Amino acid sequence: MKNNITIQEILLMTATSFSHRQLCEINPMDKKNNYNSAEQLEAACWNGLLPEMLPEVVGAAPEQRLYLWQVDLRSSYLRLSLSNRPPYLERYFSLDPYIFLQAKKMN
Repeated sequence: MKNNITIQEILLMTATSFSHRQLCEINPMDKKNNYNSAEQLEAACWNGLLPEMLPEVVGAAPEQRLYLWQVDLRSSYLRLSLSNRPPYLERYFSLDPYIFLQAKKMN
């Protein structure tokens, strides 16, 4: 049995027309649920809509089922961590500039 771990990191930009689509059902009569587009996109990811939004990206590894482990809301994007087990991502290999730049030695 192989103990391979597959980690997929996705950055979703929040200031695009893709992120401004209506992704979550919001009751218009409920004034407490006025989410901004980044919060709607985050809720859609947690609610399992990621394979429908990005089928070519999420379905890239059909032999292994990947689970959403973490969603980080940054100033201009969402960072999603998917894996078949709890992920440990080395900073050097991250797509997130706030993470990999900390690993780079500054002169």
